[in-house]
Amino acid sequence: MFSNYLKFTWRSLVKNKVLSAINILGLAIGISASLVIYLIVSYHFSYDKFETNGDRVYRVVSDFVFAGENHHSPGIVNPMGDAMKTELTGLEAVIPLHVPDQDMKVAAPVAGNPKGQVFRHGNDIAFAGEDFFRLLRYQWLVGSAAGSLRLPYQVVLSESGARRYFPTLAPAEAVGKELYFNDSIRMAVTGIVKDLPGNTDFTFNTFVSRASLETPALRPDGLTSWTNTDPATQLLVVLSPGTNPAGMAKQLAGLYKEHHAVKGPEDVVRGYTLEPLKDLHFNADYAAYSIPAASRPVLYGLLAVASFLLILACINFINLSTAYAAQRAKETGIRKTLGSSRSQLIAQFLGETFLVTLMATLLSIALVPLVLKAFAGYIPEGLHFSAALRPGVLLFLLLLLVVVSVASGLYPALVLSGYKPVLVLKNQAFASSGMTRHSWLRKTLTVSQFIIAQCFLIGVLLVSKQLSYTLNKDLGFRKDAIVYFQPDPNIPGGPARRAVLQDKLQRLPGIAGVSLSSQPPSSMRNQISILKYHNGKEELQTRVFIRFTDTNYLRLYNIRLLAGRNVTAGDTVRDLVINETYAHLLGFADAEQALGKELVWAGRKYPIAGVMSDFNLRSLHEPVTPTLLAAQVSQEVTLNIALPAHEPGGKGWTATMDQMRAVYGEVYPGSAFEYHWFDQDIAQYYDRERKMAGLLRWAAGLTIFISCLGLLGLVMYTTTQRTKEIGVRKVLGATVGQIVALISRDFLALVLVAFVVAAPVAWYGANRWMEDFAYRTEMSWWVFVLGGVMMVVLALLTLGWQTIRAATANPVDSLRAD
Repeated sequence: MFSNYLKFTWRSLVKNKVLSAINILGLAIGISASLVIYLIVSYHFSYDKFETNGDRVYRVVSDFVFAGENHHSPGIVNPMGDAMKTELTGLEAVIPLHVPDQDMKVAAPVAGNPKGQVFRHGNDIAFAGEDFFRLLRYQWLVGSAAGSLRLPYQVVLSESGARRYFPTLAPAEAVGKELYFNDSIRMAVTGIVKDLPGNTDFTFNTFVSRASLETPALRPDGLTSWTNTDPATQLLVVLSPGTNPAGMAKQLAGLYKEHHAVKGPEDVVRGYTLEPLKDLHFNADYAAYSIPAASRPVLYGLLAVASFLLILACINFINLSTAYAAQRAKETGIRKTLGSSRSQLIAQFLGETFLVTLMATLLSIALVPLVLKAFAGYIPEGLHFSAALRPGVLLFLLLLLVVVSVASGLYPALVLSGYKPVLVLKNQAFASSGMTRHSWLRKTLTVSQFIIAQCFLIGVLLVSKQLSYTLNKDLGFRKDAIVYFQPDPNIPGGPARRAVLQDKLQRLPGIAGVSLSSQPPSSMRNQISILKYHNGKEELQTRVFIRFTDTNYLRLYNIRLLAGRNVTAGDTVRDLVINETYAHLLGFADAEQALGKELVWAGRKYPIAGVMSDFNLRSLHEPVTPTLLAAQVSQEVTLNIALPAHEPGGKGWTATMDQMRAVYGEVYPGSAFEYHWFDQDIAQYYDRERKMAGLLRWAAGLTIFISCLGLLGLVMYTTTQRTKEIGVRKVLGATVGQIVALISRDFLALVLVAFVVAAPVAWYGANRWMEDFAYRTEMSWWVFVLGGVMMVVLALLTLGWQTIRAATANPVDSLRAD
């Protein structure tokens, strides 16, 4: 019986080649996109799943209320870990971890090169103790947790780290070798561990003993201070079974208060949170320096996109299967007359659907490499096609195969198996049924398809408009043709050496200007302080962003001075330049009124020397905030270099960069010259939005393509069913245009109805998304009109070829049609 079912199914697919091809292609697109999205989502949710006690592992993070605003840090005060071990209960393990927030230079001596090959590290170095390795259960290749990190200047390497430093040595041979940190600190390799299996945010490959932090060369500032929270000082804890994380957080707050009872001058309210291990990969508030937090809402949004694509493909199948039901009616009637039961017919038709879906699934697997390549900008680096062949993914595909087969095939199977043999054989099966070309079911499903497609299309237009606005809005400063970098802090000389470098750079003919500052105008890392001002009636306290700059800063970045003068250069702060927003917040309607007034900063009074125009310190997600400029040579650690703006990416820039590299090498010998383009940094603020726009474009393209496939199948069916009608109309004098308009009218009406429904839905979704921006573009009416027109044009292109073909057919042949 099964072989007969298979034979009948294959014959049906071959007989209706176009219908089968449309169904297979539509389902394949939906399944392949869903498979790739599943791979992305499962990849992110698989992070840090290797720890057996993961449900009791937490990272202690800090929360602040600073001038009425909430702030967060992944770090804690340095002495917290040791105090917890001795003074708190309910803890199974306390694991301090120090992750330097500045690049470290590591050299591995090799034969013939005593200085060794130099490696620069971002955040793959950690200062850890033996408890860290017991928590994450590293597998030791050489050495042990108990002995390899006990003394200062000991270092353990991961297997990949050992290959990096000593590519020609086996792991056992690397033990005993030396590494030089920051040119002068000698470390002995005492152990090698295997890289952690699976995906993890603990991407360290070089582990230095925590005892090294006690040495003068590596001792961080405030090692014993309860005042400063250091993002580099992180703390993992394992709670004892039954310990409440919220209760432990309260104990931590009490512990801090006990050791730091004196309130700081800036009135910071401090608290602690226990962040679960499973949240490390997703919580942006406490994201580590080099680990961009994944977004659960974005991942759920991707799952929604996958669901929509599958729904569209299933709608196509249902629409086309029910539309072509008339061609299967006689087959059903005869099979019932010969004794087939309805359950057997349902099984037969579901089997056909299953075979179509199976073909689509196999095709989708073949399409996965192409989809991964197309989505390269959105795919995590560790995700490859081989992941699609894992048992879990194959199980997902099997589940998808069953669900899609049932969802798309059940209703057509019920319809086809429900015909009465007597009416079918008398050609009366559709006389009083809803299975005509005016079927409300097909219309509803078609409208649903185009609602989804138009929502995506309008969403693409609105998101792209906002993205263009954010990238082109005047931010209050020059951003083009500017590079910046921080000279190597490990080379002695400090401000004097930076001044020498600045002087040499200013003499290069291809450089338009050089300025020293703490940061460029817009930066994700900002210094913040509380300043006070007494207006004669009350004292105002304001949270202010700080930029330490020299006198070239305003001119280099084209920041206008509205009143007064520039800051006074010097080793210590003498006066301040504030922005217009801060001046208004202090109660000055005119910039001139603020000049000479005194602000209290860290207990000292400073006069306002000038007022500058506003500029955005961060992305347009946030409004302009009170900002000041001050001059203090020791804080001015960043070189800002303006290049001639008339040579966008030309040879002149390349030659200038080579000259800058040579000058830097003279002043900072042995240090790598690494710089950043300022405009590219600003563009990275909107990397998430760009990726979202790209994903929306893909989603819109796929939904429109699948919807148009379904529309093409329906119009082919319609023109076939109305062949004789078209022939009669042509004989009676109807023109090709009139016939095309007649056939297309009903379908275009469905597209227009879909637009009426989709426009407010898209407006609501885009408006909610734009609420995240302090500065946003207008929700222009023309965007919605353009989206509707584009959809109508695409529908006309889909309908055009088939309707024109039907309208231009010879009426004699049409009237002879059976």
